[in-house]
Amino acid sequence: MTTHPYDALMDITARPKAVFVRGAGSYLWDEGRKRYLDFVQGWAVNCLGHSPPAVADALASQAKRLLTPSPAFYNEPSLKLAEALVAASAFDQVFFANSGAEANEGAIKLARKYGSLHKGGAFEIISFEGGFHGRTLATMSASGKKAFEPLFEPKVAGFKKAKLNDIASVEKLINDNTVAVMLEPIQGESGVWPATDAFLQQLRTLTEAHGLLLIFDEIQTGMSRTGKLFHYEHTGISPDIMTLGKGIGGGVPLAALLATERASCFEHGDQGGTFNGNPIMCAAGLAVLEEVGKPDFLKQVAETGRLLESELQKVSARHGLGGVRGRGLLLALDLKLPIAPGIVAQAFDAGVLLNAPQVDTLRFMPALNVTKAEIAEMIDCLDGILTKAGAARRVA
Repeated sequence: MTTHPYDALMDITARPKAVFVRGAGSYLWDEGRKRYLDFVQGWAVNCLGHSPPAVADALASQAKRLLTPSPAFYNEPSLKLAEALVAASAFDQVFFANSGAEANEGAIKLARKYGSLHKGGAFEIISFEGGFHGRTLATMSASGKKAFEPLFEPKVAGFKKAKLNDIASVEKLINDNTVAVMLEPIQGESGVWPATDAFLQQLRTLTEAHGLLLIFDEIQTGMSRTGKLFHYEHTGISPDIMTLGKGIGGGVPLAALLATERASCFEHGDQGGTFNGNPIMCAAGLAVLEEVGKPDFLKQVAETGRLLESELQKVSARHGLGGVRGRGLLLALDLKLPIAPGIVAQAFDAGVLLNAPQVDTLRFMPALNVTKAEIAEMIDCLDGILTKAGAARRVA
């Protein structure tokens, strides 16, 4: 095994010492050749698993043709991907970015531009307690994550926080300065807390009644994660603006801001980015969209999601845990006890990668093409850890 100078990287998060060198499908290998079953997948980034051939081939092929002509010129993959996203969605125009935070920053800017043009300078955006929209100053300000509150003050002004699934809490925050409502259909970082379909429908009615924009942050729920290509399709309504990230690139940095013709009001010079719409990344996005948009693929995601949910419910029943939340292949298990970090550490040692967004919650974000056998392997590992933990508690 190679000895690496870990201290050359800024220490921004706790990481295990393993250094990963290869990935294929649902598995990763470290430099010691230990294999890990991955149910995190880069936080729902690797929607087709690690190094999927379709994405790898698209990257290699495009790299031989054109890296970037600069965003001052059109390139073929970005035009094709924009056209494909528009054709598959309720939106009319697309702006490509490099990360979900950048796409959400663009959505905030677009809403404020709309307010300056059409609502007398309105700029306030209602977002939600528990929400997470990124780590730029504006997206941290829009987020409802408690840990962000003391950081990097002063924050960007103009964000008011409502309560998820409480339409009255939204309505009472609306005033003459309000331009939009922004939310994740399922709050991922706070522990996979879904907005109900009924609540999202109420939001659409409320925003239309007040002439406000409705913004869906589908960074984590988009690209078939919940069994539909986009989560809003479950609800029978559509927002004015939607952001995509994570899964859209299948493992490479790609994100998108989509908007209806009514909401698309950027003028020349308002928005840009050196690498935005890069042909290599957009070629990867085209390969991903072609795979995850197939009806049979979507059906498979829904079926596999139901299987994973059922198996987690069985684990919960066996060990006296809480409920299972989420949709499709974005699920959480409520442990009812602050034992999630310990379970994640034990699972890592056993060669299974899990995620604990909260100390009492496990989050599951496997590849969308995860197999039944791989689900069974993860469940067996989790079940074993919980059995040992229960025995230890009984002895204590």
